[in-house]
Amino acid sequence: MTVVVSGFEPFGGDATNPSWETAQLLAERGEELVGDRVVAVRLPVTFAGAWPALDAVVREHDPEVVVALGLAGGDGRVRLERVAVNVRDARIPDNAGAQPVDVPVVPGAPVGHWSTLPLKASLVAVREAGVPVEVSGTAGTYVCNDVFYALMHHWGSVPGRRAGFVHVPDAGAVPVEDQVTAVAAVVRQALLGAPEPRVAAGTES
Repeated sequence: MTVVVSGFEPFGGDATNPSWETAQLLAERGEELVGDRVVAVRLPVTFAGAWPALDAVVREHDPEVVVALGLAGGDGRVRLERVAVNVRDARIPDNAGAQPVDVPVVPGAPVGHWSTLPLKASLVAVREAGVPVEVSGTAGTYVCNDVFYALMHHWGSVPGRRAGFVHVPDAGAVPVEDQVTAVAAVVRQALLGAPEPRVAAGTES
């Protein structure tokens, strides 16, 4: 089986982006950590370029699982994203200077798409690995959500395939090695086709 894991280039003045570091390390250690080949792809932090870059790799490798990663700075947990929304509303410009506001990711498409990763099984597995984790109800409205929505819209409904998005925190909050452990656990659950346990993971607000 083949797994594609994506991460982003740095943005917002940062020198590195742990989402890409995590994707790279997971690809290097794919056979060891998940038992299958992992292909990593580095995405630009641009609305115009991120999804085409991931789409090209998905088309080339026809993977069973795709996990797109992004950085959620200021958070202290790995976030398993539940739903992608069909809106671009950029608080800051992307790395190409684009700053769309209140425009759809895919015009005329549904308002949202669900992740097809086994989020609750992954939540349990990541917790058991000792890494802080939560199920998140929003991936924001920046390039991360853009990639997540496009991935699910164009590829997420393919039978037998699983896809979704995971936000990782700054390396100072959760070391990259622990991020690799967490994402590997998510990938393993997806490859297993793990059934979802009945575990509460909602929020009060």
